[in-house]
Amino acid sequence: MPIAQIFLVEGRDEDQKRAVIEKVTNALCEAVAAPREAVRVIITEMPKTQFGIGGKSVKDLGR
Repeated sequence: MPIAQIFLVEGRDEDQKRAVIEKVTNALCEAVAAPREAVRVIITEMPKTQFGIGGKSVKDLGR
């Protein structure tokens, strides 16, 4: 059973998250010949203050 964990900075809407789940599922089915019903996708959203790039939070970078 393939499990994919995706970390995203907060701010995506439900349609975007659905698209991520669908596309990651399709990629795993193709890459490892996994049946769709066996694929698990976990999306973890992070607040912009809890993710940093180059020593600054994403929020401080204005992203």
